[in-house]
Amino acid sequence: MKEKLLKAWRILKRTFIILFIAQFVYIILLKWMNPPITVTQLGSWLRGDGLKRDYISNENIPQVAKLAVIASEDQMFPDHNGFDFKSIKKAMAYNEKKPGRVKGASTISQQVAKNVFLWQGRTWFRKGLEAYFTFMIELIWGKQRILEMYLNVAEMGKGVFGIEACARKNFKTSAKKLNRVQVAMIAASLPNPKAYTINPRSRYVAVRYPWVLKQMNNLVKDPDVVRVIK
Repeated sequence: MKEKLLKAWRILKRTFIILFIAQFVYIILLKWMNPPITVTQLGSWLRGDGLKRDYISNENIPQVAKLAVIASEDQMFPDHNGFDFKSIKKAMAYNEKKPGRVKGASTISQQVAKNVFLWQGRTWFRKGLEAYFTFMIELIWGKQRILEMYLNVAEMGKGVFGIEACARKNFKTSAKKLNRVQVAMIAASLPNPKAYTINPRSRYVAVRYPWVLKQMNNLVKDPDVVRVIK
């Protein structure tokens, strides 16, 4: 019995080591490559929501689009190490006061970690894995690559992933040709892109996108933001 347990432990340990090395190599490769598919994209396709995506290079993503998602989703993105602890603390306090509702505090880095490597959900196990992958991509990829990946893999509508597919679906143009108002609308929809539609324009997007434009104007001269959106 003891020998069987030892054998099982060796197999388990070997499997863990192989998986750890494999995921580490995958993280490094994705610094230069795009993910072939993500769990969220696969789930969308299996549910029948479709899968529209078209990865584009950093050079083809307009700076105003990068500025818009920072302004809307994570204004501390250039400065934090992947985690915005002030926002996390506020979200936890909110969720304690109103247990029937859930307020998130995920940074762009955390969203990329979830969207690229994991699945949707709010279990502590998944959140733990998200923290690990967030730390790793901050360490290995850097801010510009994280932002580029975010704008390529984020869900931006039902079955629509990335800003290129979103631009073509909603504005009949390429991401490179989007203007400030259009990227502000896209950024405004991101908290719930299936419900907060751009075309037809939902009430939420109509109310929020002028605020995003204002925040973009406030951030456009910030040297840390300018460095990241280049």
